[in-house]
This record gives sequence, structure tokens and C-alpha cells, in this order.
Amino acid sequence: MATKPLKKLLVEGTEDQRVIPELIEASGIPWGETKETAIVKIKSYDGIENLLDKNVIYTELEDRGLISLGIIIDADDHPLDRWQSIRHVCLPTIFDLPQELPDTGLVHSFTHNSKDLKFGVWMMPDNKIRGMLETFLEYLIPDTNNHLWDYSKEVVQEAKIKNAPFKDSYTDKAYIYTWLAWQKTPGRQLHDAIKQKFLVPTNPKAQIFVNWFKSLYDL
Repeated sequence: MATKPLKKLLVEGTEDQRVIPELIEASGIPWGETKETAIVKIKSYDGIENLLDKNVIYTELEDRGLISLGIIIDADDHPLDRWQSIRHVCLPTIFDLPQELPDTGLVHSFTHNSKDLKFGVWMMPDNKIRGMLETFLEYLIPDTNNHLWDYSKEVVQEAKIKNAPFKDSYTDKAYIYTWLAWQKTPGRQLHDAIKQKFLVPTNPKAQIFVNWFKSLYDL
């Protein structure tokens, strides 16, 4: 029996694993009801250190039936360093990766062990600036909610002045969860906020990510 073509996405954590399918569904692309019928198989590596292990990319590329392999990671505070870390890990297997990560995300075609493959990288939030998944989700705030979004940022900053104990690197998380606490049904998780249409991917910046995803996986 012929092997079903395999499309895989590697992510840092379970939050990404839950958010990406809802984001793609909200963009009008059916994801599939089960793991077996999903259009892309998502695998969480429980942290960037595990994902960027030198053996991970080579091992994943060896997966039988693989035709497309994507990686989504956070830029955190040093986007250029993060891209160079990924590139360094991949170069032993994928020889001609660009020096700079394209603004629209990387979609790279190459041959591995006589197989024609696609390899993609997206660095949250937009392949250029510092940030993370939660930074990207600002692009999904509806225009009609901008005033509340701005106020949630003011409140978080004021809380920080009053010695709120969250790390500076988690400020974007504090923004989005504060804003979610003020929605019609407070306390939704990120993926559920997309499912319930509190967050919508109509902003052009969000669509750049959707277009990268569609290009990588031929959707």
C-alpha cells in the first residue's frame, strides 16, 4: 500500500500545538477532525533547546513519506541570533539556506536522500522583531477592540510599576491574557479564543503567516 504523503510541523510547546490548527481553521482551511485526518502533523518538542538539538532535523527528515517539514519558533529577545542558531543546526543536512530569514518566512525546496522536500521556518512574531506567539496574537485583535487592547497594555505597565512579579520577557503574555480576561467569556485559552472568534486572523500581518503556511504545505 502506498505511503500517505506526510506533512509535519515542529513547534516549541503545546500552546503552539493547540493554537496553529485553530488559526488555520479560522482562515478557512479545514484542519481535520482527528490526528489521523489532520492536514499537517504537529509535534511539540517541549522547549527550544530540545527542538534545536543537532539530531532532530536530520531524524525528522528521515521520516517515511515526508514531503514538507516546517518549524515555528519564538524570536524571543534576539531574532538574528535565533535564526543563526536554526541555520547552524540545519546546515549539515540542508546546505544552501539563506543568510537571512525572509520577512515572509522561509520556504525552501531541496533534495535529501533522493527525495524532493520542502523545508520551512517561521519565527514568531514576524521573522524580524523580538517576540513570541503571544506577540503575534496581537495581530488577531479585532479593530473594534483596539481601545480595550491599548488599555490592557496600560494596565499591565501600571501593574509592573507596582511590582507585579512577572518577568519582562513575559510582558506580551501579560498583555494578551489581560485582554482576554475582559472578553464576553473571560479566561479563554489562546486556541479557544480563536475558536470563539475573540481573535480573528484578518489582519494583513496575520495573513502573511497564513500564506507562509499554505505555501509550505501546498494548501
